[in-house]
Amino acid sequence: MKLAAEELAVTHGAVSRKVRELEETLRVKLFEGPKNRLLLTESGRALLETLTMAFDAIEMAIASLVKEREEVLDVSCLGTLMMRWLIPRLYAFHDAYPTTDVRLSASDRPADFSRERYDVAIRIDDHPLPEDAEITQLFPDMIGPVLSPALVGRFSIKSPSDLKRVPLLRTRTRPWSWQVWTERGGVRLDAIAGREFEHFYFMLEAAASGLGACVASWPLVMDDISAGRLIAPFGFIPSGYNYVALRQRHRNRKAERFCEWLTTQAKETPPPPSERAAKSGQNIKAI
Repeated sequence: MKLAAEELAVTHGAVSRKVRELEETLRVKLFEGPKNRLLLTESGRALLETLTMAFDAIEMAIASLVKEREEVLDVSCLGTLMMRWLIPRLYAFHDAYPTTDVRLSASDRPADFSRERYDVAIRIDDHPLPEDAEITQLFPDMIGPVLSPALVGRFSIKSPSDLKRVPLLRTRTRPWSWQVWTERGGVRLDAIAGREFEHFYFMLEAAASGLGACVASWPLVMDDISAGRLIAPFGFIPSGYNYVALRQRHRNRKAERFCEWLTTQAKETPPPPSERAAKSGQNIKAI
């Protein structure tokens, strides 16, 4: 009662009177117990759950209206994908829609439009997606081992089994990567345990620095491979998952426009090569 009075800027007595009036109108008790230790009744708990969803819906509707007027678009994206793929292309969206301010936030958590305040979420569909979301397919998740040119030469990497001699790096956000690659590629790999990193970006930097090999998605490493910082000696194979863009079903022209733009950018992203040279002049067949 006290906290409600403070939030509504009224007296404690005013809140108590309104609660009593509500109970009289509904003809049910909403609270029970002594005044200094009030507890919700079963009816009160049921009403609380329904009203909470209703007030959340009102808040989201108002926030959406304000965003439409302000021309602000909140986009949540996987951190490394945002750094390696989205941001380098974002200038094209700004050129096409200069009045729309795209605000980015990084997150690896499953999208939840009922709790989070973003318009578009870019994720991998390796978990159940929100049922109330419109889903835009971007590109398949193509994965493969990558490591520095120095490690390729040092350990004479010529076949997947040669990776047994190299520390295998992992990340907490995608702990299944090595298992998926070996299972889908038909490879047995009892390798040296490597370090685990909290973020995917840190793991990629460790691989480029020669600390070991890691399994990475093509869009996240294609620039590093082009620049020669990393090598993918066995190419890339589908992980079975996809990168997707999610938005709420209610009409939001800015979100629709951004997802359409994402689709175009995804189509223009070059596919991974079927094979990659482990070192100059040497071709290794992809799995």
